[in-house]
Amino acid sequence: MRHAFLVPALIVLGGCAASRPLVDIDHSELVDLTYTFDEHTLYWPNAPSAFELQKLAYGRTQAGYFYAANAFCTPEHGGTHMDAPIHFAEGKMTAAEVPLARLIAPAVVIDVAAKAAENPDYRLTAADVLAWESRHEPITPGTIVLLRTGWGKRYPNRKAYFGDDTPGAIDKLHFPSYGEDAARLLIGERHVAAIGVDSASIDHGPSRDFIVHRIASEAEVPGFENLANLDRVPERGAWVIALPMKIAHGTGGPLRIVALLRK
Repeated sequence: MRHAFLVPALIVLGGCAASRPLVDIDHSELVDLTYTFDEHTLYWPNAPSAFELQKLAYGRTQAGYFYAANAFCTPEHGGTHMDAPIHFAEGKMTAAEVPLARLIAPAVVIDVAAKAAENPDYRLTAADVLAWESRHEPITPGTIVLLRTGWGKRYPNRKAYFGDDTPGAIDKLHFPSYGEDAARLLIGERHVAAIGVDSASIDHGPSRDFIVHRIASEAEVPGFENLANLDRVPERGAWVIALPMKIAHGTGGPLRIVALLRK
């Protein structure tokens, strides 16, 4: 599938489709779905470290001009980030190998915030997906599916977001996400490009087998976690640009993800 953008001139991705522009940035609202990386960034409770920024230079040089530079260090999986398929499937694509066609695509948002408010361990079901499709249309191959649970309003409060703030503990987590049957429908039958969520993981908090990660990774479908501002993205009609750090051999990495909404 070939996609074209106006920026404001036409930029064609994957071929010459200039006669069929799909997104006009000059007439689109841009929504940043990314949390800032800083001392408040949330990482999995047993992560050995967090985001670190080291100042290397800041001030006037001997030549008289201003110069600033930093070094940073971060685990791959924290804050707004991408899970590459190799994260849960040996021999599958690394962060640097995920193709752009899985990262730049039309998007749909499935909203389960009301159900998650009643059950913090709620998992998206295949019935939820089918109900969404009955209101709209079948989800087409190559779509990026984003799950809105309402958990974004809790970020970066660790206890509210993870359901627990015991240092190092991963056995008391409570937050909503995808369920196995929904993942099998979206990935195995709808052949979506990627899945994302506004909670800490594409598996719900109490998961011990990480089945959604395994299903997605085996199919080489990346996952986007800790997404911001999903409440500003409509259920259909948006495009998503999700560009992670291109880390050789990476199992994931920090992600800058943006939604484009037609005005």
